[in-house]
Amino acid sequence: MASDAPTVRNELRAALVAPDTEIHEVASGPDAVEAVRDGGIDLVVVDLQMGNMGGMAVCLELTLEQSYGQLEHVPVLMLLDRRPDVFLARRSAAEGWIVKPLDPLRLRRAVRALLDGGTYHDESYQPVPVLVGTDGQLASGAG
Repeated sequence: MASDAPTVRNELRAALVAPDTEIHEVASGPDAVEAVRDGGIDLVVVDLQMGNMGGMAVCLELTLEQSYGQLEHVPVLMLLDRRPDVFLARRSAAEGWIVKPLDPLRLRRAVRALLDGGTYHDESYQPVPVLVGTDGQLASGAG
């Protein structure tokens, strides 16, 4: 896991600690990339907002190095600060994302999905669609 905020790392560790799990913590993006280069990493959980090489840059760097065979593929779970950041997670090709505030249930679901080879796209705080008719009025039954 990569975050420069000790509180985020503590929250992640508390939610994800298990007898069969080894958690490697780093406080910067370059350290996260280096840990993946060193091998033995099955999943990267990265905070979008880090002072030195944030989550999007980490994800893009890993994807680039994987594309030319320097690294084996390692899925990335990105921790987002707000719902509009989903755009950044998609652009960086992260396999999963969670919108803060974090909760253990969503974290465990996301980690399990990515470790099983899938994706996890957090639907929390997604706006409710509002149907508007061609006349500019709310469609019947909406709102």
